Amino acid sequence: MPTVRTGPVIGLIFQIVLLAGLAGTVGLGGAGWLAGLAYAAVGHAVLNRGLHRCAAAGLGPADRVTLTRAVLVGGVTALVADSAHRPAPVGVLIVLTAVALLLDAVDGRVARRTGTASAFGARFDMEVDAFLILVLSLYVAPSVGGWVLAIGAMRYAFVAAARALPWLRGQLPARYWRKVVAAVQGVLLLVAASAALPRTLTVLVLVVALALLVESFGHDVGWLWRHRAGPARPRVGRAAPAPALPARRVTLPVRRQPSGTGEPAGARDLPVAPPVLSLR
Repeated sequence: MPTVRTGPVIGLIFQIVLLAGLAGTVGLGGAGWLAGLAYAAVGHAVLNRGLHRCAAAGLGPADRVTLTRAVLVGGVTALVADSAHRPAPVGVLIVLTAVALLLDAVDGRVARRTGTASAFGARFDMEVDAFLILVLSLYVAPSVGGWVLAIGAMRYAFVAAARALPWLRGQLPARYWRKVVAAVQGVLLLVAASAALPRTLTVLVLVVALALLVESFGHDVGWLWRHRAGPARPRVGRAAPAPALPARRVTLPVRRQPSGTGEPAGARDLPVAPPVLSLR
């Protein structure tokens, strides 16, 4: 009987409650409901699968904080999807995003203080960050330009490239700057989404965000390229013995024996191996 893990189920329930709350307060159309429910269903399945693969019985304290962030990101996703048909409630969108970004600084501390840091928790946190950046890029792009989508798509482009290029799947060393750049992306996209700055300054802010992201990914790609596993090189020294070649059969004449005790007159076939050069 499969194990039922309560963490993903609780996250699914709270996601539906948040969507219902948004619908009852600021309003949520069909596109928002569809995007929010799809996000909740996929998130529940992926989270449950991740727990199953790492053989975890449930979520740890830090993972619950990350799950809260994931629920808030689901609300942002619903509002952004709904903004394609009507103006989004910018104030609510900013509050949900700001709280999700603030909690990003909490789950890591909780993991360290409780001694529950894990590879699963780090991956869970990273995927929530990446999806929030993608959603905010989609929200900002219509007013600034499609080039902003490069900010949100860069993480997923890297994952897609790693499927075709095995050397991109190497284990990267820990780098604090990588975490700083990820956090800065969310903050700068939040500033752009708030429309608090003139368009020129908003574009400048987003250019800075993209430049930092390109530098971070470029550094990691360069490191992986330099440390990729190259093809095996031949050893220098004695040459390997040549492979055995099949023997040829040649016909040699045979002298007629003077007496009847020898072999009969005629010819016989003798195997003759081809010469092999010996390298030293």
